[in-house]
Order: sequence, then structure tokens, then C-alpha cells
Amino acid sequence: MKLGKLGVWVALDGPIGFFEDDQSAGLGRATAPRIASFAQRVEELGYAAIWLPDGFGRDSFIASALLLASTKDLVAATGISSIYSRDSVATAAAATALNEWSGGRFILGLGVSHAPAVEGMRGHDYTKPVSTMRAYLEGMTNAPYNAALPTEKTPVLLAALRGKMLELARDKADGAHPFNVTPQHTAQARDILGPGKLLCVEQKLILETDPAKARAIGRAELELYLGLDNYLNSWRAMGFSDDDFANGGSDHLIDSIIGWGDENALRKRIDQHFDAGADHVCFKPVGPDNGTDMRIVELLAPGR
Repeated sequence: MKLGKLGVWVALDGPIGFFEDDQSAGLGRATAPRIASFAQRVEELGYAAIWLPDGFGRDSFIASALLLASTKDLVAATGISSIYSRDSVATAAAATALNEWSGGRFILGLGVSHAPAVEGMRGHDYTKPVSTMRAYLEGMTNAPYNAALPTEKTPVLLAALRGKMLELARDKADGAHPFNVTPQHTAQARDILGPGKLLCVEQKLILETDPAKARAIGRAELELYLGLDNYLNSWRAMGFSDDDFANGGSDHLIDSIIGWGDENALRKRIDQHFDAGADHVCFKPVGPDNGTDMRIVELLAPGR
């Protein structure tokens, strides 16, 4: 697959808003027709892909099918699908079918999710994430599939933040999809992955030049992640201390994980990831009240 450089990361179940011609766009949860319209606009603007998470709303494969059916060239990528949401045979079948049906426009991002979701909500045992992921990938490789195959193998990327998972992404997958990271982390990830592996990095962006307002939006955005050990441990490995996690996150943490400012500032943050070795950057356009800020999508359009 030849993947373009810029994509959009969006939680499709939440508000997708701030279309100039639709004052109600930021209210409520996005319906299927609205998601289809959003995907078509993203494709029209010249973006390469839409990345979507796997939560407790729409199934990520069904949502991907909606994106693919609504567009002609846009790639749908899961960012990520949890390996605890379905077994390896089901995942391999769904990913292969989507890739074949769409003509090679699907990327499978896989991750181990987080203990509260895996144990508290799904009732699974959350231990040894690297070895569990390794076994899952082996299960996918050996899974039977008695249907037409895609022309090219479905790319598989791992939600990899630290060394062992990045090494697994290098050795047993097609690359990595790091989330909540800095450009410095991107450089470290590229060093571990080496050449020839896809490095598709998520970057949160806020279109706001006032520092206090931007950081307030940023703290609201990071509130969930500050309660998840995987991200805290990842940030500690990047050099942040527990003091950075207090009171909603220090200015240093917010400014490092989230790009904010005017158009030039947002473009600069994206370019820093490319300079550090990213093949593709998918930005999350963060708006007030956890909405998707369509202004950012329009502003940074590759075809603009």
C-alpha cells in the first residue's frame, strides 16, 4: 500500500462539528449519514486516511466499512482495534474482507487496550501484553480464510509506545501506530523500527493561540489518558515525572503532547514528526467539549 502522508484521527461516535453550514454539527453524537458526509469531505480535501478507535460504540470494522463504502480512494485505518474485542480468527477475517472488498484501502491497527477496559468492562485477564500480542499475531497468521483474497496483504500496525512492543511491531508486524507521543518519541520509534516499516503517528492539535484557553482544552482532552497506566508509563519513559501528571497535567506535558496555536504552529508540529522519521501523521483535531474541530481539518488540507 502506498499511504499518503497526512490523515485525520477521529472518534466517529462523538460530535463531529463546526461545519460552517451546519450550526448543529457540534451537538450530540454523529449519525451514520453524518459520518459518511465527513468521510467524503475529508477525501475531497486530499487526506490519505481516516483513523478510528475501537471503543464501546460502533464496532471499528463496521465503522470502517461505512467509511470505505462512502469514499473512493480514502484509506480506513483502525487506531486501534483491541485484541480483546474479538479473537484473532475473527479479526483476520474482517480485516482481509475489508481489504479485498475496498481494493486495498484498509489498515489494521491493533493494540492491547488498557486494564480498566479489558478487565473491568470485558472481564478478560490483562497480563503480559507483549506476549499476548505476539500470540494473537501468530493466531492471525494461521487463521483459515475461505474467501477471495485481496491483491496485497493487509498492513498490520501495532499500538506501540515502548521498546518491547516497538520491537514486536518491527519483527512481526508492518509497523507501529504510536499515540499520545512527542516528536522525540517518534525519532526513538524510528530507530527501533528501522527502515522499511510504517511509522504512523497520532498528533493532537488545537486551533487556539491563547495559552490559557488552549491548555484548558488540552487538559480536558488528556483527562482520560491521565488515568491510564500505559500512557503514564510511556510518558515517564519520555522523561516526564509524576509532578507533570498532577492537577490535570503540567503546562510542559500539555505543550509536549498537544500541538496548539495558529496554522503555522500546527503545521510545524506535524513537520517535526516527519523530520523525526514518521511516514504518516494522523492528527486529532481537538475542539471544545471533546468535539472534532472541522476548522483544523479544513485549514490543514493537503489540497489547500
